[in-house]
Amino acid sequence: MALIVSVLEQGLCYAIMALGMYITYKILDFPDMTVDGGFPFGICLAVVMIRAGVAPILTLPICFAAGCIVGVCTGIIHVVFKVRDLLAGIIMMTGLYSINLRIAGKANLPMYDYYTIFDNKSMNSLFGAVPGLDKFQSVIILLVITIVVKLILDWYLKTRSGLMLQAVGDNDVLVTSMGVDRGKVRITGLAIANGLVALSGAIYAQQQRYFDVSMGTGTAVIGLASVIIGTALLGKLKFFNITTSVVIGAIVYKACVAIAIKCGLQSTDLKLITAVLFLVILIITRDRKRKVEA
Repeated sequence: MALIVSVLEQGLCYAIMALGMYITYKILDFPDMTVDGGFPFGICLAVVMIRAGVAPILTLPICFAAGCIVGVCTGIIHVVFKVRDLLAGIIMMTGLYSINLRIAGKANLPMYDYYTIFDNKSMNSLFGAVPGLDKFQSVIILLVITIVVKLILDWYLKTRSGLMLQAVGDNDVLVTSMGVDRGKVRITGLAIANGLVALSGAIYAQQQRYFDVSMGTGTAVIGLASVIIGTALLGKLKFFNITTSVVIGAIVYKACVAIAIKCGLQSTDLKLITAVLFLVILIITRDRKRKVEA
């Protein structure tokens, strides 16, 4: 049971980041490496604000807004200065590494003695009222936050702005012919995506209770793996919409990693497990695509 709870906690923390990756990778067709800097940026901001006395719940919208600004910067570098999409993300990722160190003041910053959205007087009182429920306190809170974010994203994608966002990834010429500035649409999409990434980082910070400057390494790969699992393996199931598939993909990915470690691999092998698992997923999805085309 402890393993299942751990997988759900980790999977749901990364699910919101994966929703951001879904916007950039699937909708905008934009290989956004900003994620590797934006995720620890959210962690860093949340830890510093909570240590400064800001209410943990307030760190979530603040980190989302800060992440949106990061996404706008990536978009401006790409759209205004005509820098290739991959390079624009790498530039922002590299810059954010130093910005995170500036904000935190050092490479590692704990907050073990502070209240979080998972551990505070209100939540402890609420979940403590029902015997045994406190074991699932973090999972239930994470599930509620993830569902709310997913529903808001579903609603947005059905608005005119959301439909333009989806159209610019499929056929940007069509969007231009409708009198819409495709550059602004791309910047809007990058802002929302990176807002979700930073929000995910803020939630992850409060679950892990510390910041480390290396926490972002490999985040883009985790997000891509979650999106590919969700869209390729679950996307054809009609009772799941695409964002639900991405959320489940993040949980399935974390379950695969947990099983690998349970089978005897060391936690220090985590990045190697991530790389091998990502490669396996790409091979499986490629073979499935070939069978469909045949």
